[in-house]
Amino acid sequence: MKHNFLNFLLQFTILTVFLSCTDSPKETPSLPDGSIADRLAYIENPENFELESERLEALFELYYEYQMSTSPAMATMFGDTTYNHLWDDMSLEGKDLQVKNLGLFHATKDWFDSEKLSDDQKINYAIYNRIIDGEYQLLGSYPEQYLIIDQVNGIHQIIPQILQMMPLNNKNDAEKIIARLHGVPNLLAGLQETLREGLEKGIVMPKNTVVQVPAQLQSLISENPDESVFYSPLGAVNEKIDLENPETIQDIARKAVTNEINPALQAFSDFMQNEYIPNTRETFGLSDLPNGAAWYDERVRYNTTTNLTADEIHELGKQEVERIRHEMLGIMEQVGFEGSLNEFNEFMRNDPQFYFDSPEELMMAYRDICKRIDPMLPKLFGHLPRLPYGIKEIPSYVAKSSPTAYYQPGSLKGGIAGYFNVNTYDLKSRPKYTMEALAIHEAVPGHHLQLAIAQELENVPKFRTTIYLSAYSEGWGLYSESLGEQLGFYTDPYSKYGQLTGEIWRAIRLVVDTGIHKFGWTRDQAINYFKENSGIAENDIIVEVDRYIAWPGQAVSYKIGELKIKELRKIAKEKLGEKFEIRAFHDVVLGSGTIPLDVLEENVDNWIAAESI
Repeated sequence: MKHNFLNFLLQFTILTVFLSCTDSPKETPSLPDGSIADRLAYIENPENFELESERLEALFELYYEYQMSTSPAMATMFGDTTYNHLWDDMSLEGKDLQVKNLGLFHATKDWFDSEKLSDDQKINYAIYNRIIDGEYQLLGSYPEQYLIIDQVNGIHQIIPQILQMMPLNNKNDAEKIIARLHGVPNLLAGLQETLREGLEKGIVMPKNTVVQVPAQLQSLISENPDESVFYSPLGAVNEKIDLENPETIQDIARKAVTNEINPALQAFSDFMQNEYIPNTRETFGLSDLPNGAAWYDERVRYNTTTNLTADEIHELGKQEVERIRHEMLGIMEQVGFEGSLNEFNEFMRNDPQFYFDSPEELMMAYRDICKRIDPMLPKLFGHLPRLPYGIKEIPSYVAKSSPTAYYQPGSLKGGIAGYFNVNTYDLKSRPKYTMEALAIHEAVPGHHLQLAIAQELENVPKFRTTIYLSAYSEGWGLYSESLGEQLGFYTDPYSKYGQLTGEIWRAIRLVVDTGIHKFGWTRDQAINYFKENSGIAENDIIVEVDRYIAWPGQAVSYKIGELKIKELRKIAKEKLGEKFEIRAFHDVVLGSGTIPLDVLEENVDNWIAAESI
């Protein structure tokens, strides 16, 4: 887990995803002004509220406000413009304040009488406690703040994306963007301060995860400010917006880029190149850092929302790899290939028939796949979301170190569509046979369906529309891939093989992530295990392994979540028999938004009981 808004970006840009906020229809009792400590003290006293439910709602509202104020960048992504003039505080002081406030929220875990709460409120409180506990244990017990820079999803890459998401309709919007442009140097200075203390304490990123950062920073520096990614949000703005300033918005932005942002990027690049990278570590596992084994266990617990140990996950991964390999051998036999599985994977990786010659062809093919999926969705889902989605190319300045594809959630509140982002860098590493499964996972019925439906939740606390539990969310994405046949896809054996390639990829993660961070595997060991057991392109393997090294414990959540959903579907079919209806099952799985796996299991059990009557 990473500091402030990277906690969430880690999950979605991969990741990591964002939802817009759904306002609760209930009016929350107002709290007195004051610090978080003051307002929590008010909530702690039951005499200040007529009902226990009102007291709980006040806590949830305060926690949501804390989330948005602590991470203005995250607030922007959720369509909340209140803090659009600010950046997250990445300094040491900012981290200390965050841990202090998390401790105050953590102390609320025993404040409420469950007998006075409804079933829904009990679930909400359980989810709240899990989220608070996970964040507090990681940020309060382990030095997470020092591992906050990498080349896959660094803050330097995220800043331009946030600026692009900001609305620009009036003077107030323009002033907030200008304020954020002026604030970029302080953001980077705070980050540098924190990283420097990490250097002093010997808690640093592995070298292979940050070596590209200086070049990425340099790519953001533009001698012509009109061509800067930091200027582009203001480049086409209506000149009629009056800033009560003799200079135009564009003039102010150009000066900010030239005189403030470019020098700050250069200074941070110099720091990374000359001070940080030379002192990074050559080891890879989290267990190589002080108290690293316990640190990794906590990350696994947080990301899977289970009590599975690293040893159990490692063995489960090996079993899944073997099972999927058997299916892959069946496909190889079906197409008449003579040779070993490794030779077949080599054929799949290198034969020109499996690759496009231009980015335009690749993008067109993805659009065609999604158009064919959309009309099939009502077969498997009773409820479909209102929010639309689109498909766009990943920007060139981040494409080299980005995954093959990812989903960027939209915002109903902000009027922003969701986007399925596609990587067109190095076309020979983007095989056609993986495209159907990727589109299903990242767009529909995968992440877009899941996250857009979550935005429409009613009668839930706003904080629940902002949480991201990787085991549930990524588990759903991987489970969605298994629905391909029912959607009319994977009819071509090579496309089915591509789906199995994706599935074994996630099973390999169980082995590789735990191998690196628990059992001391080297980077080469991890890469070679991947090569031996999958048909994934080598460039993707390297990017993936470097991601696992940079983000310990996150990647294991996909397969754990998928297996739980499949297990619950099997149980439901066995218990309901002819009463089982797949559309209703999927609506139950998606109907509560992002939830821990144990809560999901309880929801499905309750649905089974109701349907059995």
